[in-house]
Amino acid sequence: MDAADTQYLYRETRLNLESASASSIVNIRVPSLTSTGRGVIRKLTNGNSEKHVSEDEVAFRLKNLAPASSVYHRKWHAAPRSFLWRLLEDGLVLSLRVVDTCRPEKASDAPLVLNFRFSVPIQSSCVAFADPREHDALSMFVLDESNYLYTFNLRPDFFRKRSSIEAVPGEACKVYQPKVFGFKHPHRMVAVNPDQVVISLHDGGLVRLDRNKAHDSSRNPWKETIYNSQGWAQGIRSFLPFKQNNSIRHRNMSMDASAATSIQVTDLGLDDAAFLFTVCLDHRMRIWNLRTGQILFTGDILNADRNPQEMGKWQIDPSHANLLHLVGEGAGKRMCATYSPIGAGEFKFWNIKAHDSETVYVEDAFADDHLVPASPSLSDVWTLADFSLSNPADRGIQLWALWKNNMTYRVQELELDRDNIAASWENEWSSVHIDTSYPTAQVSGPSDPTDTTEKWLSLILAPGRFTKATLEAALAIYEKGLGAQKDVGSKGQKGLAESICSVLASTASLDRNSAGGMDYEQFRASSEIQWRRFYRLLIELDKQRGEAVSLVLDADAEMTWVVCADAISAIRECSQLERLYYNLSRPERGSEQTATLVSTGINFLDAISDSILQVCNAALRPEIFEETARTDYERIQYMFDSTGLWRTVSEEDCAQVIESLGQNYSGVTMHVYDSLTSLLAATADSGSRKTRQPLTDFGRKLIVRAVQETIDLQWKVIFSQLLLLVHMEFDWEQEEDMLSKRLDIGAVFRQFLESLRRLELLRWLSKTEITVPIASKHDRNGSFSGSPRSSKRTADETQTVTALEGNVGHLLGFVDSKNEPLAAAITDIVTDLCSPNSDIEVSPTLIQCSLIRRERADLALELIPFCSQTPFAIYIQGRVFLALKDFASAAIHFRKAAIGMGMFVTSSTSWMVTLTSTSGVKDADVDRHSSGLLDDTEWNLLNKGPARYYCHVVALFEKAKAYSYVVEFAGLAIQYSHASPESALVRSEMLSRQFNAATVLSRFDVAHASLLAMRDKAMQLSSLRKLVDKMCESYHNNELMSLPFPGLQDAIDEILSQRCKSAMDVLSGVPYHQILYSWRIKHNDYRGAATVLLDRIQKLQLAGEGDKLIGDDTLDTPVTKQYLLLINALSCVDSKQAWIFSEEMPPPSSRDTSFQSKRKVVTLSDLRKQYQDELDRIAAIQNNQFGFEADDAMDIL
Repeated sequence: MDAADTQYLYRETRLNLESASASSIVNIRVPSLTSTGRGVIRKLTNGNSEKHVSEDEVAFRLKNLAPASSVYHRKWHAAPRSFLWRLLEDGLVLSLRVVDTCRPEKASDAPLVLNFRFSVPIQSSCVAFADPREHDALSMFVLDESNYLYTFNLRPDFFRKRSSIEAVPGEACKVYQPKVFGFKHPHRMVAVNPDQVVISLHDGGLVRLDRNKAHDSSRNPWKETIYNSQGWAQGIRSFLPFKQNNSIRHRNMSMDASAATSIQVTDLGLDDAAFLFTVCLDHRMRIWNLRTGQILFTGDILNADRNPQEMGKWQIDPSHANLLHLVGEGAGKRMCATYSPIGAGEFKFWNIKAHDSETVYVEDAFADDHLVPASPSLSDVWTLADFSLSNPADRGIQLWALWKNNMTYRVQELELDRDNIAASWENEWSSVHIDTSYPTAQVSGPSDPTDTTEKWLSLILAPGRFTKATLEAALAIYEKGLGAQKDVGSKGQKGLAESICSVLASTASLDRNSAGGMDYEQFRASSEIQWRRFYRLLIELDKQRGEAVSLVLDADAEMTWVVCADAISAIRECSQLERLYYNLSRPERGSEQTATLVSTGINFLDAISDSILQVCNAALRPEIFEETARTDYERIQYMFDSTGLWRTVSEEDCAQVIESLGQNYSGVTMHVYDSLTSLLAATADSGSRKTRQPLTDFGRKLIVRAVQETIDLQWKVIFSQLLLLVHMEFDWEQEEDMLSKRLDIGAVFRQFLESLRRLELLRWLSKTEITVPIASKHDRNGSFSGSPRSSKRTADETQTVTALEGNVGHLLGFVDSKNEPLAAAITDIVTDLCSPNSDIEVSPTLIQCSLIRRERADLALELIPFCSQTPFAIYIQGRVFLALKDFASAAIHFRKAAIGMGMFVTSSTSWMVTLTSTSGVKDADVDRHSSGLLDDTEWNLLNKGPARYYCHVVALFEKAKAYSYVVEFAGLAIQYSHASPESALVRSEMLSRQFNAATVLSRFDVAHASLLAMRDKAMQLSSLRKLVDKMCESYHNNELMSLPFPGLQDAIDEILSQRCKSAMDVLSGVPYHQILYSWRIKHNDYRGAATVLLDRIQKLQLAGEGDKLIGDDTLDTPVTKQYLLLINALSCVDSKQAWIFSEEMPPPSSRDTSFQSKRKVVTLSDLRKQYQDELDRIAAIQNNQFGFEADDAMDIL
């Protein structure tokens, strides 16, 4: 039967292997015993077969695409358990990483990628692994092309901490060259256990290597035992130089037809037994006793008698490595499946029985049946490239098959019924849905608000779509195709997005049209063409990355993987909606009506043009995010009017809808809508699931990728149904035929909007990337939203993840990976997360908190439409605007949130018990959840009254240096402080903050009022000193004089006096002497004013300013002007009080800190005499009458 008629029961989720951080890649140089690297540059050059391939593409293939790759699952240890190995760079690099989806709760994650770099290429068929039962480690065996065997002992810490690798001793890697390879060639290698390796040889023999544990193990670490499948004569003939009749040419050597190409080791459940099952090139299966080398069974893999003369037709190509599988757990019993790749391909199943290690009974399980698998499509040529077998409990035999057609692949699954093998083989095949399509950006129109470049960048840089290496290779090839020289230096400084835009922008120019104006339409069309060319190049490179290499079945976890050249695909079960959607043409019984409704909606959506779809999305956005007072029917009416669907839906489209759903849409019922809604609902046990095994980094990325796929599908289905509902409601000829007359379309409409709102939030989270610090061992047990140790980190200390991983990933996990199939559990997690009635908390408000802490308030701003209008949510929105320095908006939100956040609330009665109306998660103590944004001190200020709340807001604005809002909210806190039990403390602190902020803003009237309101004398005096200094320094002298300071005049006088005393330079800086003089004059302290002037005169004379003339008068100097002011000041007092003290000034060059100045009384007459002497001195100087020495007296005429 054609596989196109099968049901799609599984869905592929492909995951890129690109590391989130460069620091997670560890390069390990493997020591070599050879002096030269034979064959190192075998494929690095562009050979004749690839002349049409550019050097950049060749380098891309070698560095990123693995020709050989698989996953090894450990048997005895579970953390870590699954390892993905890949051969890169022409076999010179063996890359190894952990691909566990979950881990034990107390175990650390293992995110490191180990790249083992060899000097000689590795033989791709000779990489093997073993799991030591005694100790937790991974044994790895590698055979290179020089036939050196490398043995690695890798501890789990190697994949967790770089320091463990750097401190590893030399014993972790051992090198040995088996002597047998001096005259024989290896073909396949398997590890029986950590101490035993079996290698098949080109001549049909085997070599068993046993680890030597004797005292001479350093010289001979392995004991070699050779087994031959032929007699000694045949063994000798294999060394002859001429070709034998039954030899097969492979990799420059002639292989005997009896050489084993597919090998599996088993003990068949028997103690002290070891059997080797092989499929050989001569189309035979051979079973060996691995301990003795005896062949216990030989037979055709299809149990057919072959004509000896036609044996050449049945020879198997040596490149086939997986033609044999064993399943079963009973003692001495197994089911064996062999596959013959000859012709159309055929399976054969065998019952294997053994009572001891000497005898094996092999029986054809279904001798009368020819089990030829049906290809995925009869129109193409498909080759079965790999298969795997499992024996689930009570489910018979499960067969997985991997088909390939060039770089395309398909996967099929079969549940075999042993009692009715023919019918189950014919009818029980199911398929895996593999999405090979690539989305494209919508064509930009003249009225499109989104630019062409922005659309394409958003598409190609979407998380998980293309790797950075793919983008860089495509850009290099594209740029070379333009004939431009690669600017390596500038690209190192530019970001990838900037480099792409720069190269593509160089191909389009903005010219003028025929009318002389700018031809924007031509520029837009030209840019669109270049972007589509670049996108096609990206797709071609990405298809190479998706070529299947192997199929791996994890029977213990019941999970199937497809390992690709540069990706790994998880085969998970379809959700209910996916199962319906992928099988619309062949729905299951009971879901026909729902399938018809879904298919009709999809077809209706496809009929709508891109321009109208943009209008529909624009009209839908306010319905999803904004609160409205309109009724449900008014909202539906608004959607119909604003979208204008009637203008784009043709009569033919309407007729197709009626044909599918019946006249007057009789096929549409509430039951059908309920069935559709149930497909979106969370699983029945979602609320009772308790995560015991959290996701690993790899598991989180896998879930995110599956969520992205599910969002796209659910959005498409629901959006199409919403538009179809609007169309059907207004497509009637008579009023009684309206859909709303018999259906509650308002309820359906609300359900659709609720689902779309949840999906839009998850879509934003899954496409938005953030940079988070690489978690330590302790941090990896929790959330990425934990407190960061440092806000500034280097690129090596951070990793790029989606916002969904960083904020929701820690909530996801498995109940018990051993008892629940992983393929189903992954789908259940994704379904529960995307469901509108999900119990998984996705709180936009808490995510905003996390983003603010990550200094990504710009992203937190984009989440505002998703947030509810609870006081806490509004408060956090204020924090968002505060982080963005939009203080006005922040203040508005803080005032609005005060209604709830400033109330006295207990946790048991808090409105915050339900944090957001969108999450649907109730937590009695959720008011303490803020993703670490608020500490305990801040929490203690919330819901403790308006005074404490405003104190908290004041602290926020003060930290942001938004002092004008500090003044405002401090005033509010003071206003409400009377109702606070700590009113005195609140009032004191707020007055201090308000005063400081007002001082910074030079709002001295507010600062003055705050100062006078202070009751703490020490704080008041300290603040007064700051206010006086600030007003003096900013030259607000007049304002200082005009402000009243009841009871503080003496303190101000003292402050100014200290400043005058300490100011030696009276020519520059703050004029404290003049200010103090004005202050004392204003307060009628004329003697005090005179004292200030005398101090200033002395400092002017000390600075040598007495001889500098100012103005037109020859006797007018700074000193004489001060003398006049001084004499006038003292003249205003009674003659008996017209005296002041004068302090002696220290010598100008004196450094004696113990100088004691002497005080003397100076009267008004003394000052007048000094003034006259100063005038005479200046006049003498003007007349050139002065002495030549200091002691000479001037001759005054």
